[in-house]
Amino acid sequence: MKESLKKSGFKDYDYAVVASYEPNPAFNGKSIKEIAKMARGKDDLDSQIAQILEMYEHGGAGMVYHGMSEGDVEQIMREPFTMIASDSGVRRFGEGMPHPRGYGNNVRVLGHYVRELRLLTLEDAVRKMTSLPAQTFNLRDRGLLREGFAADIVVFDDATVGDKSTYEQPHQYASGMSYVFVNGEAVLANGEMTKGRPGQALRGPGAGHAL
Repeated sequence: MKESLKKSGFKDYDYAVVASYEPNPAFNGKSIKEIAKMARGKDDLDSQIAQILEMYEHGGAGMVYHGMSEGDVEQIMREPFTMIASDSGVRRFGEGMPHPRGYGNNVRVLGHYVRELRLLTLEDAVRKMTSLPAQTFNLRDRGLLREGFAADIVVFDDATVGDKSTYEQPHQYASGMSYVFVNGEAVLANGEMTKGRPGQALRGPGAGHAL
């Protein structure tokens, strides 16, 4: 573990923050270094590693890693074939200290990187979220507003769309979204969630075939 840290350029685990740890929710939102100090009275590297191993023994934790620089994000986002998405899991409002991307990933791009920084045009940002991933993953009836395609549509105000979620207060919904339609049915209407559940699993052409 020490060798891995050295190769990554980190001196300790202060960059690793617990998002959710069921055995002790008091750890949520704190770095491994802070937790080692709290649980063991010491925050040296050996104590941090011992704390990590103990947490693994009790089932592990959901984590947030502060490992990328803003400059990296901006450079990668400019590339024409970079797609925009999130690997966030399903959120339970108010539970744990998850990464803000679970609430504000795409709207952060539209508000911060498009409107404020002008790093991307609005059209290109939308392309990177819709038609580009659909074409890349061969989802033939998705990603474009076209007759015969699934009616997956988001209606937003480009002057107000943005993220409110932060690392310190992650459970905050995005702003500027008026309507979201999934398969033609509204799941968000006038800024309020509906009871509609029209989503479905999307399977590629190779689904169900053995390798």
